[in-house]
Amino acid sequence: MDEIKIYDYKKMDLRDAVVVEGFPSVGLVSTIVANYIVTVLNLDLLGVMDSPYFPTVSVIRGGEPFSPVRFYGGDIEPGRRDSKKIVVFLSEFQPPSTLIKGITTTLLDWAQDNRCAYLISPEGLIVERPEGSEVKEKLLFAIGSTEHVKETIQANGIPIFQEGLISGIPGVLLNEGKRRNFDVFCILSETHENLPDARAAARIIEVMNALIPEMGLDPAPLYKEASVLEERMKEYQKMSKPGGKRTTTPLPSMYG
Repeated sequence: MDEIKIYDYKKMDLRDAVVVEGFPSVGLVSTIVANYIVTVLNLDLLGVMDSPYFPTVSVIRGGEPFSPVRFYGGDIEPGRRDSKKIVVFLSEFQPPSTLIKGITTTLLDWAQDNRCAYLISPEGLIVERPEGSEVKEKLLFAIGSTEHVKETIQANGIPIFQEGLISGIPGVLLNEGKRRNFDVFCILSETHENLPDARAAARIIEVMNALIPEMGLDPAPLYKEASVLEERMKEYQKMSKPGGKRTTTPLPSMYG
């Protein structure tokens, strides 16, 4: 789509880089994953994606204005001279369906023009279960756009997502990646529908560590944030019962 463009602020050699797509998804899983990678690896702002159809807002952080869709990049192994690069696209808004194909086409065009190796799309997965059923371990799947991706997923012992629908940007990335024979990984982690889910994001980080061994990100802080949120929600539910004391329950700082 001609109306969606990418503008570089800083040039970087991204040959064989890993690209991570962080547009908001259910449970904010992709957003949490993307922000965590940018923060822990201390990635540089490389540029923005813009369109006349994007929200007319400026995101202010630390007294500095930022576009609502931007991308960061840097070393997967900071301090190592021959480190592979990683690029993370972040968005402050969930695009309407009319923009999704244009965004994915622009994103893949950019990745191929820069000779990036492959793209990872983290995604939350809603699983319908009987009300009140006990869940010992939430589900985790992956699916890819090419046979090479499928073989990589299987080699790492990750279950292949066999049946269902993947909508939005991850779904179109898979379809377009297949058409172009470009490697796209979609990692699906079972999540809450209406709450930020750092636990689901942590499980995706673990899968990414397996796919990119040199990355080695510690998911422990995400699990800690998840435990804090879960305990607060349990407390809130108790307080919300008849006769319970009403109180406000702020979210952990990770979610703004």
